[in-house]
Amino acid sequence: MKQEVVPFQKILFVCVNRRESPETCCAAKDSEPIAAALKARIKSMGLSRLVRVSQSGCQDLCAKGPNVMVFPDYRHYHGVTQQDVERIIHDVTCALVLPT
Repeated sequence: MKQEVVPFQKILFVCVNRRESPETCCAAKDSEPIAAALKARIKSMGLSRLVRVSQSGCQDLCAKGPNVMVFPDYRHYHGVTQQDVERIIHDVTCALVLPT
């Protein structure tokens, strides 16, 4: 086994957990398109080497979903909609250290 430093400055974990109806889950609240939009926006900005958007399983906050957690910021966005994507991107990218 080898150990290395995480190669990203930020990692966004978007819950895409799916549960059987009538259970509440993030996937039923359109978290998959939100994850895709976040990923596409990061890619379009040329920041894929600095920011990783990952789909996650249950974050155990289903009632508040869709949920996005940002590390290493320990920030949690909940009740996220497509309209929130740009705000999240702004928050995440404003503190990046860009390569020179």
